[in-house]
Amino acid sequence: MTEIRNVDSGRKPNIYEALFIIIMAVALILSAVKVFGADVHVPLVFSACVAAIVSMLVLKVKWPVLEEGILNTILMGMKSMLILYTVGMLIGVWIRSGVVPTMIYYGLDLLGPSVFLVATVLICSVVSLATGTSWGTSGTVGIALMGIGAGLGIPAPVSAGFVISGAYFGDKMSPLSDTTNLAPAMAGTDIFQHIRAMVWTTGPTYIIVLIVAGIMGMKYAGGTLETEKIAAIQALLSAEFNISLLGFLPPVIVIALAASGRPALPSIFAGVLAGAVLAMVGGVGFGGLLDALQNGYVPALSGELTSAGEDLAEVARVLSENGVASVTPEAAAGAGGVLKELLERGGLQSMNWTVSLILCALTFGGILDKVGYLEVLLDTCLRRVKSAGGLCAATIISCFLTNVLAGDQYISIVFPGRMMKEKFDESGMHPRMLSRSLEDSGTLTSVLIPWNTCGAYHWNTLGVHPLAYAPYAIMNWLNPVIAIVMTYMGIGIAWRTKGDGFVISKVRPRQAAGE
Repeated sequence: MTEIRNVDSGRKPNIYEALFIIIMAVALILSAVKVFGADVHVPLVFSACVAAIVSMLVLKVKWPVLEEGILNTILMGMKSMLILYTVGMLIGVWIRSGVVPTMIYYGLDLLGPSVFLVATVLICSVVSLATGTSWGTSGTVGIALMGIGAGLGIPAPVSAGFVISGAYFGDKMSPLSDTTNLAPAMAGTDIFQHIRAMVWTTGPTYIIVLIVAGIMGMKYAGGTLETEKIAAIQALLSAEFNISLLGFLPPVIVIALAASGRPALPSIFAGVLAGAVLAMVGGVGFGGLLDALQNGYVPALSGELTSAGEDLAEVARVLSENGVASVTPEAAAGAGGVLKELLERGGLQSMNWTVSLILCALTFGGILDKVGYLEVLLDTCLRRVKSAGGLCAATIISCFLTNVLAGDQYISIVFPGRMMKEKFDESGMHPRMLSRSLEDSGTLTSVLIPWNTCGAYHWNTLGVHPLAYAPYAIMNWLNPVIAIVMTYMGIGIAWRTKGDGFVISKVRPRQAAGE
């Protein structure tokens, strides 16, 4: 890539300077997280400061140039932050109005341990395909499925992993998804060519995910179904919330709006309004509604049961005062803790930790992008890559590394896409191969990294650390591997022919690229 640099933008970094910045950032982040158990925010800020100082003192880049890079990158992530705040309000009001409790209540009746994981993948896939958003899927039906899994005795990391696998399959394959539109735009192809190309790698991965989900479900089916615990959860939900089939109306509204082509943000906010109406119809005062939107829901009955601890006499008193006669104190004590942990969440303010992390990550990523540190690293790594398998593998690895270093899935699609486009054109491969590779990694691996926008969001929303759910988010780490293996085996490679046509072949045909 040739770039004209003026005196204010300084000189381009060399490979050693780029490596210094990256190694320094990795060392700061790992030492803070692993050694001191600290959050990743401040290490990212320090990494950005060091990168800025080196850029100004060594490369002679002026501060306004760095500031421009930071602000432009933050602007790229602004849509994500707006969605985050809206989803925070959505979660708070959907719990307070009984939407999420209703889904949990009826889900415990319909789903058993043997089919739960397969059903989780399928449900999240359908919702995400219809809405085009993995975040909205995880923040709504995902939370409900986490509650059902807890009632069925499924460990939280396992439930979270399969929720994410289904949500990201739908996000990746939906024409309504922003990343599904962004990847072909970067590669120079159309969205339907892009989706058809992804079927080659995503289809086999999805089948494997369903098979693994079925096998793991049979493992949990071998255990004893805790019917008393399930009955206790349902009784406590009925006592604390308005459980009604009307609770399914807000999710249906959101899915219908998104499926009809409406943008994600107004569709999600329509769900907020529908939940607010349902809450007020159910007797929630306007002050309580505002508090749920701002600060999330704080469980009442389950909170009292949790405070009572193992004092069964106190648990019995709380049950009696709330008119719950069908549950034993022993069962109520355990169920109360599960519900409190699950339902004490949401609200606009709950997203501030995640938004601040996104801002820190995008500040560092903006400097890396603007000054050219990532460009130098990728260019050095790609100089000798010529084969189709090598180019696709290099793209997938570049997207993953950009997700790690820049902390945002949009940057991980835009930057490698910009870098690799010329090399893919020279190779004779159709642009859909580049767009497929960008999304096979850029979209999917983002949720596996704790300080990435997607990883931070799901950590906050589902209450499970990314490193804990990562082994079970099989779609997200297996798809890139399968994509690399299939390309090296020559399976599903599309070569450009005259015009925008292509031919699927293991090796480049003579007529490729108009020859």
